[in-house]
Amino acid sequence: MSRFAEATDVSVEKSRAEIERLLVRYGADQFMSGWRDKAAVVAFRAQGRHLRFLLPLPSKDDPEFKKRGAPNQYQPGGVPTQEQQMRRWEQACRQRWRALCLCIKAKLEAVETGISTFESEFLANIVLPNGQTMAEHAAPLIARAYETGQMPPLLQHFTD
Repeated sequence: MSRFAEATDVSVEKSRAEIERLLVRYGADQFMSGWRDKAAVVAFRAQGRHLRFLLPLPSKDDPEFKKRGAPNQYQPGGVPTQEQQMRRWEQACRQRWRALCLCIKAKLEAVETGISTFESEFLANIVLPNGQTMAEHAAPLIARAYETGQMPPLLQHFTD
């Protein structure tokens, strides 16, 4: 199965700028983006909520970029050069940024057209007062509920 935008030529910078324009168009009043080792982050405030998307990025050392190509696609023996490996990595980064742009755009449009609510679409990405996203907070509680068959308390820190 092919990946969305796997052959895109849209740069990371253009995708990031498109995300920012989308957010402004749909009413966000704050925006930031950045990166760190193997991940990029997009954060914004909309409808009084702070949200964060963490975009996993491939490592430049990923063996996927060093795989042999079709005969005569690369240098003799089919092994990609360092430059070709770098182009493969850059392509993988462009693909992921396009996918993030599509994801955010689809969520915003679903809210705008009344298909869904802002909270329903973005619940997992809402940043809580402790700095965790709702998904980071809820994932272990959900896993525990499935393991034990017990519902977690609504207000975990205020139980008897």
